[in-house]
Formats: sequence, C-alpha cells, structure tokens
Amino acid sequence: MILGIGSRIKHPELGMGVVTNVTSKLYWVTFIDKGLETIDINEKFEVIEGVENEVDTVSFYEVEKTFRTLLKRYSDISEVVAIADKWKGGTLVLQPEDSNLSSKEIPIDTFFHKIVMVRDRIRVMEQKINSSDLDEQNKIDLQQYITRMYGSLTTFNVLFKNKSQQFRGSSKGK
Repeated sequence: MILGIGSRIKHPELGMGVVTNVTSKLYWVTFIDKGLETIDINEKFEVIEGVENEVDTVSFYEVEKTFRTLLKRYSDISEVVAIADKWKGGTLVLQPEDSNLSSKEIPIDTFFHKIVMVRDRIRVMEQKINSSDLDEQNKIDLQQYITRMYGSLTTFNVLFKNKSQQFRGSSKGK
C-alpha cells in the first residue's frame, strides 16, 4: 500500500513524522526532530496512521524532467543560450592584412547565434547517428569525428555565459 499525504509514521532512525509528498520511489516526510527528509517507499518504518488518498505517484518535477528530455531529443527546439555579458552589443571585426581591402564588422550577438546553431546541428547529427542502423564501429568512428568538431569549436567558449553550455572535445586525461 502506498501511503497518502498526511500519513503519520515512526521511522526507526528519524523518529515521528508526517508524509508531505509522494513520488514513485520516495516519501517526503517532515520529521519532528530531523525536519524534511526523503525516504524510500520500501524502507522499513511503522505506520501510525495511514491515509489512503489517491496519490499520483509521479511528481510534477519528474513529468517536467521527462518532457524536457523528450523535447531535447526529438525536436529541433534549442535551449536558450546566453552570450557572456561582456560581449553583449559588441562587434566582431575581421581585418585583412592588406590595408587596401576593407574590414568586415559583424555584431557579436549574430556571430554567437550562428555558433550556437552549428552546435545544435552537430547535436542533432550525433543523435541521428546514435539511433541509426549503422554498425557499432561506424558509430564509434563518426562519434570521434563529432568529438573533434566540438574540440575545434572550443575557441568560441569565451562567448558563452554558462560554462555548462560550452563546447567540449575529448580531453587527453581520459
């Protein structure tokens, strides 16, 4: 039986508590002496007063996380990627060595957007390769090329606001 919210329990180590949330694997219990703790649904404890509400055993967080993963995997919707504050509104200047030739100015935001689009397209290609019917050796070979592509793009990491969104190639320490 899955306990509902409001059930009272006595845990052998954490003491008396009340169930305040239920997920598919955990009870969130507020204990008198220990505060809020999560415990496994299958963990041993004494039920003082069980409440049998109809409980949705999948939390909103779990649904949202699953939905976000599916959207990333199967759509061309890309995440919002922020440019580092110091580059906002800046200009990229391409200056040829020959002074008779004119330089080219590009808004950094436009350039950054193009870099992010390249990254997103490489990710889609990577997903398509991994889900393809290619044999494992071909998948490994293509994955190595993709890793090298990411590595070649690490120069542009300075433009990313969030380090977690930067390019990563293979590191020699692996």
